[in-house]
Amino acid sequence: MIYDLIAPLYDRVNGHIDYEKWADFIEEAIKNNTGVKPILGLDLGSGTGRMTITLAKRGYDMTGVDYSADMLAIAHENAEAAGYKNSILWLCQDITEFELYGTVDFAVCCLDTVNHLTSVSELRKCFSLVHNYLVPDGLFIFDINCRGKFERIYANNTYAVDDGNDMLVWRNYYNEKKRLCDFEITLFKESFGAYERFDEVQTERMYTLRTISSELSRAGFEFIGAYSDFSGTQATDSCERAYIIAKCIKSEEI
Repeated sequence: MIYDLIAPLYDRVNGHIDYEKWADFIEEAIKNNTGVKPILGLDLGSGTGRMTITLAKRGYDMTGVDYSADMLAIAHENAEAAGYKNSILWLCQDITEFELYGTVDFAVCCLDTVNHLTSVSELRKCFSLVHNYLVPDGLFIFDINCRGKFERIYANNTYAVDDGNDMLVWRNYYNEKKRLCDFEITLFKESFGAYERFDEVQTERMYTLRTISSELSRAGFEFIGAYSDFSGTQATDSCERAYIIAKCIKSEEI
């Protein structure tokens, strides 16, 4: 799995992300849309744990779920360095099949992880599981790459990252009709002065906000809103990224 191999480069590729501002947005959403101070949080697709740890520092009891064991290994190291070695539960699971020990008060899913669910059936599985493990009125906060990102940034461009030892190159091929973008990823990994090459194809799907809203409703969520930034600007499909807030609605048991 390529994400196991590129785990050491992951934080460098995403070094521009302001996790503190993102966490501010999450906390503001919780404050404005729930009447209870949450305690238990879930981070789906937690990667190297940057958001998980940021939220743990703010007093939440966090669980991080990711499919890559190597990503989680780095998350463990990052948590230990931050003083949260034993404070976060890390689970190596697929976000369409994960199992928790109980319910959580809120869930987040950051850095376009949802776009990696390339079929509506996968999207439904994920949304259904999140709904299942959320408490009534718990929030699900996540982001997606929108049409603007696929058409203007991904498009058919090539990008590269070189950290002095390893080099990562990805070539994009966007099929507008199918709303799928294939990333041909090549990693040149240095080992004792020589380089070993690894190749893999990853795919993201472009979902419209209408589809996301519809599938959230189908899973039992109330769609609260989609925003193009952390200041509350309403998102449209032409945006590059949308930050989405949904509330878990559950029928009262009789």
